[in-house]
Amino acid sequence: MDLNTFQSILTIGETIAVEFKRCGDGIGPDVYESVCSFLNRFGGDLFLGVLDDGTVTGVPEKAAPGMIKNFINVISNPNQFMPTIYLAPELLEYEGHTVIHVHVPPGAEVHSYKKVIYDRIDDADVKVTSTAQIASMYIRKQNIFTEKRIYPYASLDDLRLDLLPKVRQMAVNHAGGRHPWENMSDQELLISAGLYGTDIATGEKGYNLAALLLLGKDEVILNVCPAYETDALVRRVNVDRYDDREIVRTNLIESYDQLMEFTRKHLPDKFFLENDNRVSLRNILAREMISNILMHREFTSSYAAKMVIQKERMYTENANRALGEGFITPNNLEPNPKNPIIASFFRNVGRADRLGSGVRNLFKYSKLYSGKDPQFQEGDIFRLIVPLNEEYSFDYTLLDKVPYPEEVCVNEVSVKYRLANEINEKVEMETSAMTSAMTSAMTSAMTSAKSGLKSEKEILRKLTDTERRIIEQIKENPFITQKELAAATGISHAGIRYAMKGLKEMGLVIRIGTNRIGKWQLKD
Repeated sequence: MDLNTFQSILTIGETIAVEFKRCGDGIGPDVYESVCSFLNRFGGDLFLGVLDDGTVTGVPEKAAPGMIKNFINVISNPNQFMPTIYLAPELLEYEGHTVIHVHVPPGAEVHSYKKVIYDRIDDADVKVTSTAQIASMYIRKQNIFTEKRIYPYASLDDLRLDLLPKVRQMAVNHAGGRHPWENMSDQELLISAGLYGTDIATGEKGYNLAALLLLGKDEVILNVCPAYETDALVRRVNVDRYDDREIVRTNLIESYDQLMEFTRKHLPDKFFLENDNRVSLRNILAREMISNILMHREFTSSYAAKMVIQKERMYTENANRALGEGFITPNNLEPNPKNPIIASFFRNVGRADRLGSGVRNLFKYSKLYSGKDPQFQEGDIFRLIVPLNEEYSFDYTLLDKVPYPEEVCVNEVSVKYRLANEINEKVEMETSAMTSAMTSAMTSAMTSAKSGLKSEKEILRKLTDTERRIIEQIKENPFITQKELAAATGISHAGIRYAMKGLKEMGLVIRIGTNRIGKWQLKD
């Protein structure tokens, strides 16, 4: 490892993939616990001779070779590590100190240290004793697709065969008029979709878990997955409980329909044109989020999946067979199917597209719907967050006019006027006459506002909601920082910087003093 990379790691500090150990008196058991947890999670880097806060103290230079030898002996001892591993520590010289660096790759199996299994949670090494957690680790390590589990005693009587005509029609419509499923019998369709097959390892034949989840009767699904449900909530007023709720426990085909209807009921369908065609941004976002939570969850987990609509965001959470940790973007996206049979079925009926397209669609259309990017957080619990802003409209912001303005703000002079009465009186007037009246009223209001200003010429325009909120905060506390403004208004730091730039250009806000020691002043 080069010193620049090491310096960057020291600056960032401990993470799920980085651990610092002092090791002033030799290598202690906590070092091997970290090695075990790295092996069982996603791997990581261990630095011996560094304090938790990133301060480099080093290990005794003369003792370092012996420490490395002892380290290798322990991880190669089957009485200590099971299964044993091979790692190659390296020595780093940093500012006169000796540091031992150990890169630990993710293990292909579940490892234990002194017969105890450890897992990495954030920057901590945690003992794992729960059978469910250990099973989840084996599933992740062995790349097992639990949807392929065969239920040899399941029969056609356990399936909702009445859904198959709908499935055929959806597949035909999605394929442009022709699809192989159209002329297949029910059993042929199920085999073609991979819902009936043979477990090569055991020789068992029958319907798999994917078949029961997609088409199973409710009581059958409850039998094979007792914890299966999707909890749909609205939390805008009563954020501790809910304003509306629907618990969905039926098959995946009808679950999709019920969750889509829930979002249609609670989210606005904003106007948007794409290639001269009306497009429902709400339905696109809901489709991608709902398909994701239904296709890519780990159904054997007891964690209840949820879809929550709040005032400023909508998010989903579900159990996940994670192969990494962190945020997913279109730039670092590496598509990985969690339930390929279910995902293929959804693609055939038009409820999903090719692998990875959901991330790109959400990043594209979330920006158009709310003005902000979504967040994909990979982990044992997968979280997908889409920002909401009922006041934002992409098409509205493109208009080079402000129809029916409620107030014109010039510096800190707010000229209030209402056109409601005028409009009500002239409802039957021609459009041109109404426009003339509105223009006259706006001109009069602006002229009145200008008369109260000083002699210098000012820029007249309507302040944005963000700019008004910033001015209100500065009035209350002139010493407020941009970081504190972001926290107080709920607006991103970048959004605050952009708005402050506009206010400075208009001369409404000036900075007195330095960035660290200073205050804001509103112009009279």
